[in-house]
Amino acid sequence: MTIQEAIRYITDRLTNIYDDDEASNIGDWVIENLTGTKRTDRIINKALSITQEQVEKIESYLTRLLTHEPVQYVLNEAWFCGLKFYVDKNVLIPRPETEELVEWIISDCRFPIDKLSILDIGSGSGCIPISLKRRLGKAVVWSCDISHEALLVAKRNAATLGVDVNFTELDFLNKEQRDSLPSFDIIVSNPPYIPETDKKEMRLNVLDHEPGTALFVPDNDALVFYKAIAEFGKKHLNKDGIIYTEINESLGKATTAIFESSGYSAQTKKDMQGKERMIRALINRS
Repeated sequence: MTIQEAIRYITDRLTNIYDDDEASNIGDWVIENLTGTKRTDRIINKALSITQEQVEKIESYLTRLLTHEPVQYVLNEAWFCGLKFYVDKNVLIPRPETEELVEWIISDCRFPIDKLSILDIGSGSGCIPISLKRRLGKAVVWSCDISHEALLVAKRNAATLGVDVNFTELDFLNKEQRDSLPSFDIIVSNPPYIPETDKKEMRLNVLDHEPGTALFVPDNDALVFYKAIAEFGKKHLNKDGIIYTEINESLGKATTAIFESSGYSAQTKKDMQGKERMIRALINRS
């Protein structure tokens, strides 16, 4: 089987559950992972044969992909801010809109970098704190998560990507636990924000495979994490400190109101798709 035939074979199999473009992109990603070749190389060397071992891996991958398992979990890799992260079922797959949140923080950054302290709430794969540490190397970066398994993934990525992040395991919704943290110049979070009732509208590759605790919140308290973050910031933000959060696009006004009612000036920002996706909040101190 040649590289070209392998991509066509994967794509044809996956069009049963994905549209043509997505199936083609997944096929291309699988072959790049297996062969280590870039797209231009695969075009030039399209008649190059793959090994029998690689053919067997393709079949193994397809068995999982055809159950709607995301290709990122099948290959144990996802890209974020130009960096390759290890991912598995214990962490969310990093999203492009979260890259925009990171870029917003960096573009705003006016603190002396060698004195900057950052807290990320909800480590997951570690994509946010690791990317910030890579870009703001002298900053002291902390990150917390309730999931021991997620923290193992985040620590693995930090080690692989050569950065020092202070990862800590705690339940941020537990006031006593979160108050054990120090103060920071920047607090950032992409917390769970999808109400349980929205599950019926979600794709199977997300619903059946990504960790629900990192996605869903109770219908009767969908903004529970933002309330906790706002309360935490009043005691744990340094002078001129800022909170940045990703938000549910349909709850922008309600999330803004949480911060404003807690004494912050809050501003929403749209992502590249024109959806209200982020909030920046500054505490109003007299």
